[in-house]
Amino acid sequence: MVKVSSQSDYIFLFVVVVLIVFGGLILISVSSSISQEKFGSSFYYLNHQILYGFLPGLILAFFAFKIKLVILKKWAPILLLINLAFLGMVFLPMVGVSFKGAARWVDLGPISFQPSEFFKLSFILYLSSWLASRTKKIKTKTEFWQTLFAFLVVIGIAAIFLIFQPDISTLLVIILVATLMYFLARTPFWHSILITLIIIFGFLFLIKIAPYRFNRILVFLNPELDPMGIGYQIKQALIAIGSGGIFGSGLGLSLQKFGFLPHSISDSIFAIFAEETGFIGSFILVLLYLIFFWRGLKIGKQSPEKFSKFCAFGITFWITLQAFVNIGSMIGILPLTGIPLPFISYGGSALISELIGVGILLNISKRG
Repeated sequence: MVKVSSQSDYIFLFVVVVLIVFGGLILISVSSSISQEKFGSSFYYLNHQILYGFLPGLILAFFAFKIKLVILKKWAPILLLINLAFLGMVFLPMVGVSFKGAARWVDLGPISFQPSEFFKLSFILYLSSWLASRTKKIKTKTEFWQTLFAFLVVIGIAAIFLIFQPDISTLLVIILVATLMYFLARTPFWHSILITLIIIFGFLFLIKIAPYRFNRILVFLNPELDPMGIGYQIKQALIAIGSGGIFGSGLGLSLQKFGFLPHSISDSIFAIFAEETGFIGSFILVLLYLIFFWRGLKIGKQSPEKFSKFCAFGITFWITLQAFVNIGSMIGILPLTGIPLPFISYGGSALISELIGVGILLNISKRG
C-alpha cells in the first residue's frame, strides 16, 4: 500500500515559484531593448515566454501532478520512443530547423520546439522505470554484466542522436544524471568507475575531433586567450559579474546587455542577473537551487517505491546539475556550454520540460 500524504512539499513549490519570478524579472530587464529593436514591443520575449513556455508548462505540470505514477511508469518507454522520433526529425528537410550549424529544432507550423529539452525528462522517466524493474531481478554476476551492458547501450543510443545534432552539452547532462541514477540503484561500485572512465575517454575523443570544443577548453584554461575572438563571451560575462559588486547596478541598469554579451537572454543570463543584483542576488539565486536540491533529494528519499525514488533523484540531479554547470561556466570555473539556466533562461521548450519535472516531483512528494 502506497502512503498518500495530504500535502505536497510547499517549501519546494515556493522555491520554484521564486525562481520563475526571478526569471520573469530578469528577462524583462535583459530583453526589453532587443525586443523593442526587433519587434517594436518591449515585452515580445516576455510574452512569448509566458504564452509558449510558462502557460503550457503549467498545464502539463498540473497533469504530471495528478497522474498516477504507475501509469507514468508504464508509458515511460513509449514517451522515450516518441521523443527519439522527434530527435530524428531535426534532420529532416522542411521540418528540422538549423541555426549556426546546429540541427536542434523541429518546426511543425503553429509550434516549434527543441526535442532535446524534453528528451532529458523522458530519458529520466525511462531509466527510472528500467532501473526499478531491472534491479529487482539481479542476483548473479552475469546479470550484473547484462545490466551494465544494457545501460551502456541505452546511453549509446541517446549519444548517437545528440552527437550528430550536435548537442554535446545536453548529452553531458544526460550521461551524468544517468550515471548518478545507476550508482544510486545499488549496482556494483566498479560499474560506476568503468562508466566514468568510458565517459571521460568518449568526451576527450569528441573534443579532439571538433576544433571549437577544443577551443572552449583552451579559453577555460586561459580566459585571456583571444579576448576579441573565442574568449569574447567569457570575458564579457566576467566583466558583467564583476561590475555588479555587492549590491548590483539595479534591475534594468545592466550595460553588458546592450550588445556586449552574446546570448544575454539565454545561456549568459546569469551574468546579467549578477550584474544587476550583485553578489547578494547571486547568492540568493544559488541558495534557491541548493534548497531545490535538498528538497528534491528529500522527496526521493521518502518515496517508498523504486520508480518514484529514481524519478525524484533523476529530476533533481538534472535541474540542479544544469543550474550549476551554467553558473560555473559564467564565472569561469567550468568550460562554456550551451546549457540554459533552469527557470531563468529564455526558451519555451526548456521551461515546459522543467515545469513538468516539478509537477512529477510534487506528485511524488504527496505520496511519500
